[in-house]
Amino acid sequence: MVEGPELLAVALDAGAVVEAVYVAPEGRVNAGVSAVVDRAFASGVRVFDLAPGVIERVSDTVHPQPVLAVVGFAPASLDVSKDLSLVLVLVDVRDPGNAGTMIRTADAAGVGVVIHCDGSVDPTNPKTVRASAGSIFHVPVVFGGAAGAVVDALQGWGFTTVGTAVRDGVDYATFDWRRRVALVFGNEASGLDESLSGRLDARVSIPMVGRAESLNVAVSASVLCFEALRQRRSGPTGDPGAGPGPSVTASPDGRSTISGMDVEHGVPEGRTGSGAPHA
Repeated sequence: MVEGPELLAVALDAGAVVEAVYVAPEGRVNAGVSAVVDRAFASGVRVFDLAPGVIERVSDTVHPQPVLAVVGFAPASLDVSKDLSLVLVLVDVRDPGNAGTMIRTADAAGVGVVIHCDGSVDPTNPKTVRASAGSIFHVPVVFGGAAGAVVDALQGWGFTTVGTAVRDGVDYATFDWRRRVALVFGNEASGLDESLSGRLDARVSIPMVGRAESLNVAVSASVLCFEALRQRRSGPTGDPGAGPGPSVTASPDGRSTISGMDVEHGVPEGRTGSGAPHA
């Protein structure tokens, strides 16, 4: 389920299959909502006008936006990772807001695919979709698969698997991110299970000077993904076995790092339920 005109517009731009659009009465007098609904209708999407109060009963937010849409979502296969240079792996990441933010970060930093292992929140959870700000329609997302099997496959394809450690890891800024890397993040509260962490090729740490015990998993992912982007923009790695880094350029259009989709609309915290294969 996609909520709001901005997310619906992103889905349409990405060529996603929009199955149906539902509009509250107040949406029909809103120019922005009306424009994207008309666009969906013109492309052949079924549009349903709802009676007053209906959208409040079907939405999972306290103050829903006046347009909802059911959008088809086709998960990617793990095999799409084979020829990529940077992938993000979520292991038992339960909070949908964190998962969506990590998908959005992956999109912004040039990560090739986001892999949700068994135990992580369903990427089509409505809050995950909202937190991704539409990036779920831009980045291939894999879901399902035991974490150990995923790590084994990535290592077999030549990825250096990297986890995080609060301390005693390699300083993330000195690590060479220009090789083929699979960044593996664990549960918000407990991190990676030691049996899995011990199988990874490297562990990195983000130095902290304050008194915070650790960083939020989505923040950590952002720091590391953008360090990888920074290094890759500077040129190929000096490691002759790693090959050249990917060609990465900054967006030239001066876009802001925030958008209208960053405004929450009364989403209850902790709602992580799974859903049908729709966004």
